Amino acid sequence: MKNLKIAVPTNNPGGMAASRSDHFGHCDLFTVIDLQDGKIAGVDTFANVEHGAGGCLVPVKLLKERNVDALVVGGIGMRPLQGFNEVGIDVYFAPREQYQDVLTVIEGFLQDKLPVMEPQQACNGGQNCHH
Repeated sequence: MKNLKIAVPTNNPGGMAASRSDHFGHCDLFTVIDLQDGKIAGVDTFANVEHGAGGCLVPVKLLKERNVDALVVGGIGMRPLQGFNEVGIDVYFAPREQYQDVLTVIEGFLQDKLPVMEPQQACNGGQNCHH
């Protein structure tokens, strides 16, 4: 397994025990886990930025600037999903009910239980969809 930086949208204060945020674009912060050879080598957090002129592509740019390789979400809109695909960040799906905190998300990822998000899983604007 190669070294990866995985971001999980989380609520304050972030970290491995933090609860996941339901909406990646409006999360308080991102907890980023540095995986090396299948083990947790480091944990970092950084604040999300307000959606401004860039809308839902703002977090895409933010995570790309932080050299994130993958993002784990419970749902995502089509536009940001396409944005992550364009910048080479893989997006994985982890059902919120099953993976409620960062630690269980990373355990699921390391056990290869989290599927890559497919475009047909993306939300369309206006639907009652949590992402």
